[in-house]
Amino acid sequence: MRDFGRILTAMVTPFNPDQSVNYAAAAQLAQYLVANGSDGVVVAGSTGESATLSKEEKLRLFATVLDAIGDQATVIAGTGSNDTHASIALTQEAEKLGVHGAMLVGPYYNKPTQEGYYQHFKSIADASALPFIVYNVPGRTSSNILPQTIARLTACKNIVAVKEASGSLDQVSEIIRITPTEFLVYSGDDGLTLPVLAVGGTGVISVAGHIVGKKMKEMITAFFLGDLAKAQAIHLELHPFFRAIFITTNPIPIKTAVNVIGLNAGPLRLPMVAATENELEHIKQAMRDVGALN
Repeated sequence: MRDFGRILTAMVTPFNPDQSVNYAAAAQLAQYLVANGSDGVVVAGSTGESATLSKEEKLRLFATVLDAIGDQATVIAGTGSNDTHASIALTQEAEKLGVHGAMLVGPYYNKPTQEGYYQHFKSIADASALPFIVYNVPGRTSSNILPQTIARLTACKNIVAVKEASGSLDQVSEIIRITPTEFLVYSGDDGLTLPVLAVGGTGVISVAGHIVGKKMKEMITAFFLGDLAKAQAIHLELHPFFRAIFITTNPIPIKTAVNVIGLNAGPLRLPMVAATENELEHIKQAMRDVGALN
C-alpha cells in the first residue's frame, strides 16, 4: 500500500453555470491543493456532492484528477454508497482507472445494523484489491459505525484506515486502542485534527485544506516533530475558521470560500443552494482572520 499522507483534502466538485461538471476546473483545483499543503485528495466524497453525481461523472472525475496529479499525490476515489452492489461496481471501475485507494461512506438512509455494516464493507473489500478507508459520519448517515465493528473490519487486509467524523474523541480513542498499530485513523473533523493526533491518529481528511492547507500541514508537521506549542498555536489560530466553514451544510461554505479566493468551483448542484449574504460575509471574515483573504 502506498502512503496516503497526513493531509488529504476532500475536494469540492466544480460545476459550470448549468450545473454540469467542470472537469478542467477539477484538474486545476487538484493541482492547486497539492501545491498548497495536501498530500492527496478524495474525489467525489460528500464534500464533492457525490450524492448528485452520476456513475459516469464520478469515473470521469477520477480519471481527470489522476491525470492531473496522480504521479505526485494520492488520489482516493469516493466509491461508497448505500447500495452494496452499486458500490462494488463503481469501485471495480475506479480500480481499473488506477486510483490509489477508495473511501467507503457508511450506508445512509438504510441505517444498517453493525452486522450489516460489516457485511457491506467486507463485500466491497473482497471484490477489489484497492486499499480502503471506511468513512464514519453519523451526522450524514444517521447511524454510527461502532469501534468494535471497525476493529472487526481490520481483518480484511485491504481495509486499512478509517475517516472518523463522529465528533467523539472518546470514539476515536477506542478505535485506536482496539485496532492494530498499523491501522490508520484520520480525523474527519478539521477542528479535531490536533486532538486526534494526540491520541494516536494519523492525520486528517480535510475540508479546510482547500483554503488553509499549508497552515494545517505546518501544524501536523510541528506535532510530529514534537513542537507541541507551535502545533497548539496554529490549531487555535485556525479554530474559528474551522467553525465558519460549517455554519451551514457542507459543502456550501467551503465551495463559497474556494470561489472567493478566485478558483473556479462554480455553483452548487441542487438541492444544495448558495450561501446567504450573511453567511458569505461570515465566511469572508473568517478567511480574512487567517490571512486567506486580503
